[in-house]
Amino acid sequence: MMSNAKILGILSVSVLLLYLSSAQSNDVEGRARQFFSSGHSNNWAVLVCTSRFWFNYRHVANTLSVYRSVKRLGIPDSHIVLMLADDMACNHRNPKPATVFSHKNMELNVYGDDVEVDYRGYEVTVENFLRVLTGRLPPSTPRSKRLLSDDHSNILIYLTGHGGNGFLKFQDSEEISNVELADAFEQMWQKRRYHELLFIIDTCQGASMYERFYSPNIMALASSQVGEDSLSHQPDLAIGVHLMDRYTFYLLEFLEDIHPSSQANMNDLFKVCPKSQCVSTPGHRTDLFQREPSSVLITDFFGSVRKVEITTATIHLPAAASPLPEEKEPRLFTEEPPSQTLSYVDQLPVAKIIHQKPKQKDWHPPDGFILGLWTLILLIFFKTYGIKHLKHIF
Repeated sequence: MMSNAKILGILSVSVLLLYLSSAQSNDVEGRARQFFSSGHSNNWAVLVCTSRFWFNYRHVANTLSVYRSVKRLGIPDSHIVLMLADDMACNHRNPKPATVFSHKNMELNVYGDDVEVDYRGYEVTVENFLRVLTGRLPPSTPRSKRLLSDDHSNILIYLTGHGGNGFLKFQDSEEISNVELADAFEQMWQKRRYHELLFIIDTCQGASMYERFYSPNIMALASSQVGEDSLSHQPDLAIGVHLMDRYTFYLLEFLEDIHPSSQANMNDLFKVCPKSQCVSTPGHRTDLFQREPSSVLITDFFGSVRKVEITTATIHLPAAASPLPEEKEPRLFTEEPPSQTLSYVDQLPVAKIIHQKPKQKDWHPPDGFILGLWTLILLIFFKTYGIKHLKHIF
C-alpha cells in the first residue's frame, strides 16, 4: 500500500501538470486570437522626394534607399507609391549615368534595374501628393499611381526634402503645411484608408510637421526638432555633392539588420541616430497610437504581411471531382516530400532576402593616376639627364 504522503504527492504533480498544459493551451489560443483579430492584413508605402536640382542629389538617394529596403523586406512595387521630384540617374552632371549611389565607395547602386517611379519631375506636387493620400484622383489615373489601401492597411509614409517650421517645400516652388498634412491624414482615417500609419520625415525642423496631427493610430518620427537643421552626410568629391542625409543613413544602417522574422520593435527604431551621430535631435510622437511601441514590430510597416497558420496535423485533401488527364511525356523531376518539418522562421528565405553588404572590389588606380605617374617619371628624367637624352626613351 502506498502511503498517504506519496498519494498526495502524485496528486499534486498531476494537478500541476494539468494546470500548466491548460495555461499553455490558453496562451497559444490567446496569441492566435490576437493574431487573426489584429485587423492588419496588408502593407503600403508612400515614398516622396520633394527636391529638384543636382545639389539635392542626397534627397533622391534617401528615398531610393528606403524604397530598396521596403522591397527587400517584401513589400511589392504594386503596394509602393514612389515620387521623385528629379531624375538624378539621367542628369547630365552624373559621371556614372543610370546610377544613384548612397555610399562613398560607390558599390551600392540604389537606382538598380527594377525601380518603378510612379510620379516623377513636375508630377511631384503638393496637389498630387494629397490626392494620392486621400484617394481623390481622376478616374483615368492608372492603378500604379493609386494608394489602394483600406482599413486593414498599415501605411509607411516617408518624406525628405527642404523644410522649415511647419512646412515642407515641393520643387522649390510650393509648400505643404503641417495643418494640410494633418487634415489629409484625418480624411484618410474618416474614409477608412488605413489601420495604422507610420510617418517619417527627414528635413530641417522635421518635428514641426507632426505637431498638428490629431487622427488616431499615427506614429511619427522626425530627424530634427523645431529650430534645428537636419544635416547631410558622406560628401563625394567625384560627384561634388553629399550622397545622403545623416538620419536616413543611420536609419538604413539599422534596417540592413532587419529580416522578415525579426522581433525588433519601434523602441529600437527610436534609438537610431542619437544626437552624437545626427548632430540634430531626432524626435518621435506616439500619443495618438493605440499600441505600445514595444509591441509594434518593425516589419509591421517595413515588411510584407504573411497570414499563415502553422499546424503539425496531417491534412487530407478531398479527391478531385474528375481525374486529371494523363501526361503524354514523363516528368523530368518528381516532387519529393520534405524530409523534416520546418518551423515558420526556417521556411522564410531569409538568407536570400537579407542584403549582403557588397564585397570590396579589387583596387584600381583612380582616373589620371597613370598619366600623373608618367609625368612624374619624365620630370625626374629631365631633371637628372636633361632633354638631350630624351631620344633614348623613344
